[in-house]
Amino acid sequence: MWHLYQFPLCPFSRKTRLLLGEKGVAYSLVRENPWDHRDEFLQMNPAGRTPVITDNQGIIMADSVAITEYFDETVDKNPMISGSAGYRAEIRRLVALFDQQFFGDVTAPLLHERMTKRLIYRQPPDAKVLREAMKLANNHMDYIDYLIDHRAWIAGSTISMADLAAAAQISVADYLGGIDWTGHEQTKAWYAMFKSRPSFRPLLSERMESITPPPHYEMVDF
Repeated sequence: MWHLYQFPLCPFSRKTRLLLGEKGVAYSLVRENPWDHRDEFLQMNPAGRTPVITDNQGIIMADSVAITEYFDETVDKNPMISGSAGYRAEIRRLVALFDQQFFGDVTAPLLHERMTKRLIYRQPPDAKVLREAMKLANNHMDYIDYLIDHRAWIAGSTISMADLAAAAQISVADYLGGIDWTGHEQTKAWYAMFKSRPSFRPLLSERMESITPPPHYEMVDF
């Protein structure tokens, strides 16, 4: 049995959970608050970041890219990085775009302003930072609209790790009220389809204490 150390609003934990769900890998969840800095967790991942996955045989893996690619290589079901070398490169380019650029522009500032400040520092969010994050989110959504206009899925003709990375980031930003869906019908249709997948449903039913998502968050047809 695998044990996934994760945080409910960590988009990298969510990406990992989506991959495990698509692969049909059984695992248990272990809640790990990023601000606790537990010694036991730091021994598993000195970076102190989720996700980390372990098993009963002593395997310890940290970082969502390392974990997801490990399971994609070792579990044949539903490959998420496949096809030609060029197609695999495109998948990895887009995963990096969402893991790094979308996270830095949108998810990270939203988490800091609407979660960390509230739960840890007992401070109100900075409206200017929130407006900038939502503006950048709109720019990213424009690019996803463009991709979906020209492809069946974000990277190409099949669902891939790029879709999982995008859905994970968007789901956290949406939970925190940072996504304006107006004018993004292509991305909205893709995301609604993603919401209906069995791998995604457990994420939508979870709630972070003291932080309530918008009414549309859990709705597939929104």
